[in-house]
Amino acid sequence: MLYRALRVVVRPTAFAIYRPEVIGADNVPAEGAVILASNHLSFADSLVIPLTSPRQVSFLAKDDYWTGTGVKGFVSRHFFTAIGSIPVDRDDTRAAQLSLDLALAHLREGGAFGIYPEGTRSRDGLLYRGRTGVAWLALTAGCPVVPVALTGTDKLQPVGSRIPKVVKFRVEFGTPIDFTGRFDGVPAGRARREATDEIMAAIHAMSGQELAGRYNERTPEQPTA
Repeated sequence: MLYRALRVVVRPTAFAIYRPEVIGADNVPAEGAVILASNHLSFADSLVIPLTSPRQVSFLAKDDYWTGTGVKGFVSRHFFTAIGSIPVDRDDTRAAQLSLDLALAHLREGGAFGIYPEGTRSRDGLLYRGRTGVAWLALTAGCPVVPVALTGTDKLQPVGSRIPKVVKFRVEFGTPIDFTGRFDGVPAGRARREATDEIMAAIHAMSGQELAGRYNERTPEQPTA
């Protein structure tokens, strides 16, 4: 109910202020499990995609957002719950697998799950190599992947900025990729790599970013979004 309220109030307000260009929203299946795999330029990306998607999309978020106190903690807890975020303890030594397990459970309930195959934000605008967790989810859940390309969100909320700036940005939802039966008999590791590379190629075709050709490693001072 809170999500619907936010959708009714926040979405029209955000569209009126930022006037985002949204392309291909009808590519997102209206129901059933689906993964939205996107490039990652800003902390704001996890708000931009749910606001522009035609259905609720859940992202993983650090559980600190649910444990704050006072007014700030109250607002944070209810806001991230309302937009469908899934809390995860990223300090847990099993955080990587735990994150995938939580995402898989959400997909098996028929939900839409958002993920950044690059792993963390691109600080230089390059598109980094995708990690294979996205393919593991798609192949295990047996659901399609909608590639998503964000443009301009790095200017919407630059690194280190707490308040979003009023700039135009674009969100493009690509044609769903269905891997059903595509990798029968293919070794699991190879299947995950090839599926991930196909997803990243689709994102690249829409975003036009220069390819980094390597993985994006998070630095100690760079928080995970």
